[in-house]
Amino acid sequence: MTEAPRRAGKPPEAGPRVRLVDVAREAGLSKTTVSAALNGTGRLSPAVREKARETARTMGYRPNAVARQLRAGRARLIGYVVGELADAPWTFLESPYFARLTGATAVTALERGYAVVLLPAGSLQDEWAGLPLDAVVVADPVAGDRIVDELLAARIPVFSDRSVEGRPGAHWVDVDPGAATREVLDHLRGEGARRPAMVLPGSMTAFHTGVLGAYRDWCAAHGLPERTTQVAVPGNGPVIAAVEAALGRAGAADEGPDALFVVAEASPPLVLEAARRRGYRVPGDLLLVCVSEDVTAEHTRPAVTTLSLRPQDVARAGTELLMSVLERGDAAPSGRLVPTRLDVRDSSRRTPSG
Repeated sequence: MTEAPRRAGKPPEAGPRVRLVDVAREAGLSKTTVSAALNGTGRLSPAVREKARETARTMGYRPNAVARQLRAGRARLIGYVVGELADAPWTFLESPYFARLTGATAVTALERGYAVVLLPAGSLQDEWAGLPLDAVVVADPVAGDRIVDELLAARIPVFSDRSVEGRPGAHWVDVDPGAATREVLDHLRGEGARRPAMVLPGSMTAFHTGVLGAYRDWCAAHGLPERTTQVAVPGNGPVIAAVEAALGRAGAADEGPDALFVVAEASPPLVLEAARRRGYRVPGDLLLVCVSEDVTAEHTRPAVTTLSLRPQDVARAGTELLMSVLERGDAAPSGRLVPTRLDVRDSSRRTPSG
């Protein structure tokens, strides 16, 4: 095997570094306007912001990261950890919900000049106390999560769910679990369901606690017995086993549920197949709703009704709050709700659509 001939001559020399003032001159804008456009700050029109960014891209402008950090007094690094799956680091990326939430958080933060650092679960002091984090997103912490306490004690702003509401240094974006649960159950009742059952994860976050409380209140208000099954660990296998346990077997002496609300995340096609293995026709014998961001729900037969927690919108709202705190100094505890979305499909309709 012969060696490829080397090219004659010297390697091309790097040209002079493109400065912010060069971009401003080329775009016909002020240096302050270009800086605001590239940092995602200021009140600029979309056209002006895009013109500044496109000019910077075309000219190959790259900000001096070290100088930028010194001026701002921050590293522009945002930590990200999933509290619900603290015992299984990185597995949250296998979840359609957390994959979308994580991706949208990284993208929206990067648009504002911040990088997201994925953090393993565990002790803050032992594993990531040395990182120069400007803030940390703690997605779905479980009750009593010490990660939140350690971050707040270290004076690092925390962005999480509503469980941190009112705590100094903490900010939240969340959905309303009670309203979402009532919407699902009222829909099922409107389609004729009188024995709705629920499958929940065993690790109870604020969202799951809210869903369970709303389900119990709804059952009490309608004079119906509670039918709940909890899943000890996350993952398709354990959740499907719990679904089968919740359903029993169609036609058994003990009358089973006529509707199932699967809150624990699992593949909708697998949930549908589990119901069939137990002898249920969907939607003939059983109405089915899953909390899921999995696009396969639209392509099953019947298509599966899903409750979306809208992770992309949660990420965008969270980034706006983060910018208010880090860029504008709004340190007072703050939060906002993002509405959920119920996508009704044939799995929860007594009369399927045409």
